[in-house]
Amino acid sequence: MTAGILITVVEVAVMLLFPPITTLTATKPSSLSHQILDVKQIMHTPKSASNVPQTQLFDHEILETDHKRWKLNLVHRDKLSEHDGDHRRRVEARLKRDVKRVAFLNRRIVDGYNHTMDGGGERFVVEDFGSEVVSGMQQGSGEYFVRIGVGSPPQSQYMVVDSGSDVVWVQCLPCKQCYQQSDPLFDPANSASFIAVSCGSPVCEHAETAIGCRGHGGGRWCGYHVSYGDGSYTKGTLALETLTFGNTFIQKVAIGCGHRNQGLFIGAAGLLGIGGGSMSLVSQLGGASDGAFSYCLVSRGTGSPGSLEFGRESLPTDSAVWVPLLRNLRVPTFYYVGLSGLGVGGVQVSIPEPTFELSDMGHGGVVMDTGTAVTRLPTAAYTTFRDAFLAQTTNLPRARPNSIFDTCYDLNGFYTVQVPTVSFYFNGGPVLTLPARNYLIPVNDVGTFCFAFAPTSSGLSIIGNIQQEGIQISVDSTNGLIGFGPNVC
Repeated sequence: MTAGILITVVEVAVMLLFPPITTLTATKPSSLSHQILDVKQIMHTPKSASNVPQTQLFDHEILETDHKRWKLNLVHRDKLSEHDGDHRRRVEARLKRDVKRVAFLNRRIVDGYNHTMDGGGERFVVEDFGSEVVSGMQQGSGEYFVRIGVGSPPQSQYMVVDSGSDVVWVQCLPCKQCYQQSDPLFDPANSASFIAVSCGSPVCEHAETAIGCRGHGGGRWCGYHVSYGDGSYTKGTLALETLTFGNTFIQKVAIGCGHRNQGLFIGAAGLLGIGGGSMSLVSQLGGASDGAFSYCLVSRGTGSPGSLEFGRESLPTDSAVWVPLLRNLRVPTFYYVGLSGLGVGGVQVSIPEPTFELSDMGHGGVVMDTGTAVTRLPTAAYTTFRDAFLAQTTNLPRARPNSIFDTCYDLNGFYTVQVPTVSFYFNGGPVLTLPARNYLIPVNDVGTFCFAFAPTSSGLSIIGNIQQEGIQISVDSTNGLIGFGPNVC
């Protein structure tokens, strides 16, 4: 590692403290009532390149890097899967994953609440290596992927990116139980920077692992066990290791080196957690990234990749709408935003103000999540919102409900259609109006489009990745803000 930029993560903080939220003034966009949905353009967009070898997809995975900014390509799983079938089957599979993902997020919050009520609040203040990780296969956590280097010299690894997790882990040799992945398994013996965490270190004490220490005498190391009830898990050695982004080397990042693993898919080597807890990559970068990162999720079916960037230089300097980043101290992993309402056709619909509030007890609220596809809203709010949309689309032919979607249209034979705008109204005044393709999506190859929102019996609302597509999402933890736009994907 003689070339490149070197960053050292000297110490993993036991608790990540956030400064008071500051509010930036954002210009409220004009209240557009309608926009055009280009049906033919969406229907004729090239489908996933499942027959393209993965080596071609990842030859240029690093886009750019400098001492203040690290940018990686972000690829959706539909582009990589070799077993998709047609578009209808891909959508069906995605929605099945989505249902399980939403159930997982709700369980995480309930478990966090119950854990605190049982007197374990101090242990749950941050997500650690003893908490849950969920297989992308079973829970839909693996919607997007990046390519990074692990170790010295770097061994390229293909990783799931998840804003709803705080863990970083890879499958490791010697492997007692591993699933198939596209790259060779990471071999710690070939890495000069691999350091197994000792039992007495603060990192091990913080991790509160399920399997504790192993080994004998001076060779005792800190084991970890990250699992979930569906049978997916990773367990092995907690270690400090170097991660590589382009020509930037980040030293002493706490990762799990998994010798027994089950559950991930499409050849991913492990998981890159970018949640809000102290063990996530974002938090471990600390001052190196100044608590800032951004991502762009490209629209479905496009040939170009999205991006994931770390560092304050990645944040937009203008044309962005900034809203307060809210925290649920019971489950600090998740990124919450303050949503005050929803709009259809440029008019805010009538939804009671407390519907989207995050309570002091950690109930309710609105989470931004990369692993959930379809935005979920409490049933009463969804019904009002959907009915407002239906009232302004009576000119469009209806189609039968599809899976979790109860509002669908038969747009076969249309080139373009005029549809009412859909907007998110945030606390303090900012309004985000979505592109039409972010709320009317094709669910098959014969022109059936559905309203891409769904009800939930839970009080938790989730803004999914379909609604985030094509919009630069920026997280500034230092100043307690989330930014939307400009559309640069």
